[in-house]
Amino acid sequence: MNATQLQSYYDQSPAARRMVLVSVGLVIMICSLSLSAVNIAVPRIADDLQVGADAVSWIPVAMLWGNVVFLLPIGRLADIVGRKRMFAAGILLFILSSLAILLPQSITSLLFIRVAQGISSSMVYGTSMAIIGVIYVNSNRGQALGIATSMVYFGLTLGPLIGGWLTEHWGWRSVFWAPTSILILCAVMLLYVKGDWKDEHKSKFDWQGSLIFGAWVSAFMLGLSRLTDWRFALLALFGLALLAVFVWHQSKVESPLLRLSALRANRIFNRSLLSAFFIYGSSFSMVFLLSLYLQYIHQLSPSEAGQIVLIQTLIMVILAPITGRLSDRYEPRILSTFGCGLFVIGYAILFGLDMHTSLHTVMLALVFLGLGFGFFSSPNNNAAIGSVPPDKLSIAAALLNLARTMGNMVSSAIVMTLFSVTMGGAAITAELYPQLLLVIKITMGMSMGYALIAGVFSYRRGRIH
Repeated sequence: MNATQLQSYYDQSPAARRMVLVSVGLVIMICSLSLSAVNIAVPRIADDLQVGADAVSWIPVAMLWGNVVFLLPIGRLADIVGRKRMFAAGILLFILSSLAILLPQSITSLLFIRVAQGISSSMVYGTSMAIIGVIYVNSNRGQALGIATSMVYFGLTLGPLIGGWLTEHWGWRSVFWAPTSILILCAVMLLYVKGDWKDEHKSKFDWQGSLIFGAWVSAFMLGLSRLTDWRFALLALFGLALLAVFVWHQSKVESPLLRLSALRANRIFNRSLLSAFFIYGSSFSMVFLLSLYLQYIHQLSPSEAGQIVLIQTLIMVILAPITGRLSDRYEPRILSTFGCGLFVIGYAILFGLDMHTSLHTVMLALVFLGLGFGFFSSPNNNAAIGSVPPDKLSIAAALLNLARTMGNMVSSAIVMTLFSVTMGGAAITAELYPQLLLVIKITMGMSMGYALIAGVFSYRRGRIH
């Protein structure tokens, strides 16, 4: 079934397309919000469950692990069994796991809930872009993908603000159960749109490949968490060895999770993945480090620091749908490469941070980074989704999200290592501010390099129009 046939079969009306976009956008916003909102409630959780810092530090990691490990297998499975069916199952699992917080809790059961939320969010992330890509094929797809991309970062940014308010007024458990009413509404809205957007050709699911994929990601993630410990460094290397086994296995099986020969041959798609990996790797730790800089060096409150950091997200949220629509008419590689250049300027400004840098300079850097995200994200996603056949959209969407998450993970591991080397386990005090600035300077310098590499891959991906 080609793209035109898919559109005529699944697009009942413009109203149906809008209903899908609203429901998908709200669901991925809630999943993204849940990823970051719980972080603000961690101190209350530790007090209530009577556990230490080591135990609660696994709360955000548990959801991230469930998300990353299952992204690729679920993306392939969705192409086989149906994307809307997988998306709806992800909503249901997220609702049930979130409501399970109302039962008596221990830290162990809470971590299981977070893993379940991570698995359900992988079912959402692994299919959302594919659903939008199909239902908006030849109909403002770039703009629709831009709106969906904005919702991801809108949720991540709103998470700490909403999580803090819920924790303060309704208790930390409300961070889990409060968003479920919106998810129920979204699931009902999807029922009114026909079609399940799946691969019409029957194929087997690669269970062995899925297990190897989960093993290498798990070993690599755990190893990266404490690279300064030689045992964990060996575990990370073992994860890379398992990655080599995964690549070998994928080249031998009849129905692999990922057909590597097709990925290598699709220059537009593989360059889009590499661009995404480096851009998201450059940006993930920036918000964390900038938050520390504003609160320690400039003595701002958490809410004041959050309001300044929000500048970047607001610009991106406004600009992404516009550049997404432009990428339907003009070459996405030009727009996204321009975005990479704006990233370089923003990181260059942050590279010069010192004890006396004004807040206006910080805000100027955030404006450039927000513009960079706005010009990069939607055109890059549009180029990637537009370069694959309709029956492989879910695996393509899963790979895009995997590139983003792996970039985030590698970036955070590098920053954790820098903190460990420069400060050890000491708390950040005025005496350690020079070390904090050194970590920021090294990270921003590396981020400039990442953005330049992303720009090269973005420009060299080729034309799609």
